[in-house]
Amino acid sequence: MYAPTARTTASRTRDRMSYDRAAAHAVLDEAYHCVLGFVVDGEPRLLPTLHVRVGDTLYLHGSTGSRPLLAARGDAGLPVCVTVTLLDGLIYARSQFHHSANYRSVVAHGTAHLVTSDDDKRAAMTALVEKVGVGRAAASRPPTRRELAETAVLALPLHEVSVRARTGGVRDEPADLDLPHWAGVVPLRLTAGPPEPDAGVVAPVPAYLPATDSPGPDSVGSPAPVSAGSPGPDSGGSPAPVSAGLPGTDSGGSPWWEPVPLHGAHVLLEPLAPAHADGLFAATAEPEVWAHLGHPLPADPAAMRAVVAAALAARHGGERVPWVQRCARTGAVVGTTSYYEIDPERRSVAIGYTWLGRQWWRSGINTEAKLLLLGRAFETLGAVRVVWHTDIRNTRSQAAIARLGATREGVLRMHRQRPDGSWRDTVQYAMTVDEWPNAQARLRERLRGTPPAGRG
Repeated sequence: MYAPTARTTASRTRDRMSYDRAAAHAVLDEAYHCVLGFVVDGEPRLLPTLHVRVGDTLYLHGSTGSRPLLAARGDAGLPVCVTVTLLDGLIYARSQFHHSANYRSVVAHGTAHLVTSDDDKRAAMTALVEKVGVGRAAASRPPTRRELAETAVLALPLHEVSVRARTGGVRDEPADLDLPHWAGVVPLRLTAGPPEPDAGVVAPVPAYLPATDSPGPDSVGSPAPVSAGSPGPDSGGSPAPVSAGLPGTDSGGSPWWEPVPLHGAHVLLEPLAPAHADGLFAATAEPEVWAHLGHPLPADPAAMRAVVAAALAARHGGERVPWVQRCARTGAVVGTTSYYEIDPERRSVAIGYTWLGRQWWRSGINTEAKLLLLGRAFETLGAVRVVWHTDIRNTRSQAAIARLGATREGVLRMHRQRPDGSWRDTVQYAMTVDEWPNAQARLRERLRGTPPAGRG
């Protein structure tokens, strides 16, 4: 526990105050920024900055030319007040007076000193980098001597610290409970979006970034669907956008939402990433590929990047699990495919959003991609049913899905609109776990007679 002081003792709502060390550390560790308060020439200053806690010391990042760092150079240090707040929800009450917020906040008082040792400064900067991703320090260049000289770090010992928090729901007056106004809590949380790599980046997205994490149960948003129909001989079709599982389904950490890499003799499936956009544009820039898709042929690489970004947004919202398809022999990006309508409770998943460059249509790539996805669905995830949807006009896709061993179940009339505005009837196919063993044997036999793409 931190000992209360005159500066950390509340004058009102003392029930919200705490001096618990672990609670304070948890807030400091979860938050990514803080506000540093100090006085310069008799005037108050507030500076938003980055921080990291190492033990009972808070390190604050800054520039060597900034006022607080200049003021902290002396032996006396710089008297400061640091605040960190996490906003957890908005409280809507029946009365305006009782509108409020749920939050967790830390206030720390003390004297900050400039870190002068290069070794200590380097350690603090490493801790700052590791805070955004464990292992990031090893996956980035350390600072040079000049960069160290241009960076300032303040160290604030954590001695005079308080925690203030509000949790729970609406606290209306009894006389207001019958008022005809909506009341309740709107939860708020900081959620990272899909990573957007810098130009020229070819390294895969690190495991600690959200593109490789499963979406959580509280993900929201419903991005526009990216594709529909199926271009290749073995491609799936176009789904309607759906939510991540059923209400109450906990998708956080579930393997159903993990785009794990899958490898075969013909195709490599890896998690779709923004860096794949240019390769997808080059591989699929033919009208035939997009003839039955719900998205028109991208006009340029920038348009393809928007298509990929929408697919990743759909994944982040729990609607899809997208993979990119690579030729196993050359490593070239040749297409994409996805899981969607993911329903662990009913043990069902659909395969679609599939498009493949025309020159790979008869190479066995898409057949093996479906074999890998079916195997993961039935054997790893425990699915009992896998579904496909395709445009009723797309006879090539229907024949290809039937060759997989799927059964045509019916037609969804006027299911969705095509890019030209006409209404599309969708043909639905499905395969059950009982049908999977025979289908698997037939697919493996078919692939034995198909040379890998690019071979003679």
